[in-house]
Amino acid sequence: MATNTTVEIRMYHVGFGDAFRITVKRGDDVWRMLVDCGVHGSSVGADIAQSVRDIISDLEDDSADGTAHLDVVIATHHHQDHVVGFAEDGWADVEVDEVWLPYSENPKDPDTKKLGNHAFAAAKLEALIDARMNKPRLSADATAMLQMAKEFAVNSGAKEQIEKAMNRLGSRKGLHFATPVKPRFLPDTDVDENTIDIGRMGIVAHILGPSRDPAMLKKMNPPKSVHWLSLSEIDEDHADDDRPLFSTEYIVERTAVSADLMRAKNSMRLTKLDDEMGILAAASLLESARNNTSLFMVLQVGELHFLFPGDAQHGAWQHVRTNPDALALIENVDFYKVGHHGSHNATPKPFIEEEWLTTGDAMVPWGSVKSFDDTIPEPELLKGLAKKKHRTILPGDVRKGAGKAKLKEEPNWTQLTFTVP
Repeated sequence: MATNTTVEIRMYHVGFGDAFRITVKRGDDVWRMLVDCGVHGSSVGADIAQSVRDIISDLEDDSADGTAHLDVVIATHHHQDHVVGFAEDGWADVEVDEVWLPYSENPKDPDTKKLGNHAFAAAKLEALIDARMNKPRLSADATAMLQMAKEFAVNSGAKEQIEKAMNRLGSRKGLHFATPVKPRFLPDTDVDENTIDIGRMGIVAHILGPSRDPAMLKKMNPPKSVHWLSLSEIDEDHADDDRPLFSTEYIVERTAVSADLMRAKNSMRLTKLDDEMGILAAASLLESARNNTSLFMVLQVGELHFLFPGDAQHGAWQHVRTNPDALALIENVDFYKVGHHGSHNATPKPFIEEEWLTTGDAMVPWGSVKSFDDTIPEPELLKGLAKKKHRTILPGDVRKGAGKAKLKEEPNWTQLTFTVP
C-alpha cells in the first residue's frame, strides 16, 4: 500500500503578523519550511517572544530526535510584522539548512541599489513624527494621523530588534541560527534558478517575485477595477494606480519611490512636511514600497499548489498576473495566504473574482491594531472570498467554505492538512 504525502500549513497566532510553518511528510521523510516570524509593535496582546518559544518547542516535539530543525526559512520582506521574531535568542539553537530572502536584502545586487535606503528614510520620518506629536494643541484627528504614520514608519524601520533579526537571517555580526547559513537571494537574475526543485516528495518552489523593474515596484495603489473598496469610498478623480500617494508638494521625482525619499532626506526636505496628512501619506508610501519587495512564491507539492505572496501590493501582483506562466500557477492554487493581513490593496479583486479558478482555503494572519481595526481585514475582501466559496480562516474565526483540507485549531495556532492526490 502506497504511503500518502501530506502537507500541513500551520498559522501561528502571533497577532498582527505572519508566522507559517509548512510541513511535508511521507512516511519517515519530513521537510519543513517557516515563512516569516514577526508581529507589529502595536498588535494588541501580542507576545512574540512566547510565540517563538512555541514555534521552537513544536519543532523539538515534532522531530524524531528532539532537535529543532527547519529545511528552509523564508523572510518575505524587511518589515517588523514579518521578521522581528528572528531577533529572539532561541533561534541560535535551531538547525536551519537554507535561508531565502528577497534580492532587495542583498546590498551587492545592482537592482537593490536602485531602491535606496528605506530604513534611513523611516528613521527620519519617525523623528519628524515624534517632533510633530510634541507640539501643543494638536487636534484628535491630527494625533490619530500621526500615530498611524508612526506605526508605518516603525514597521519599515531599522529598530534594534529588526536589525538583529535581519543580521541573524543574513548570518552577520555574530548572529545566526545553530550554524551560519549563507542566504539565497531571490528571484535570481537567471530565471532557471527561480524554479527550485527540492528533490523530495514532489516539492518545487516557484519564485515569482518581487519584480526587478522599479516602475513595477512603485505601483502600490490599485485602480478601481482591482480595488476592494466600494465605489463610494474611492475618489473618482484620483483612482488611477499611478497617482501619487501624497501631494506633489512633497515629491521631488516619481521615477523611483526610494530615490525621492533619499533626496528628501539628503536635503532635509522632510522637515518641511508640516501637514499631518502629508506625513501620513509619506509613511504609507514607505510602508507600501517595502511590501512590494515581498518574496512571492507558489509552493508545489505534487498536484497541490500553495500561494504565499508576502505583503505584495498592486505592482508586485501585476508583475505576476501579466506573466502567462506565473498566472497559470496562481490560477489553480489550493491555498492562499492572504496578503497584508487582508488589507484592501494587497489582494487584487480580479484574482479572487476571475483568476482563482479552483475552490480552496485562505488564511488571514491577523490580530488587532487599534489604528487599523476599522479597515483590516477589508470586509469586501472577506465577502469576495465567501462568494467564491473559499473557506476563510482567521485566528479564532473560521468562515465556512468548500475547502477540503482537514482543519485543526489550537490556542496558539490553526492548521490545515492536505493530502496529496
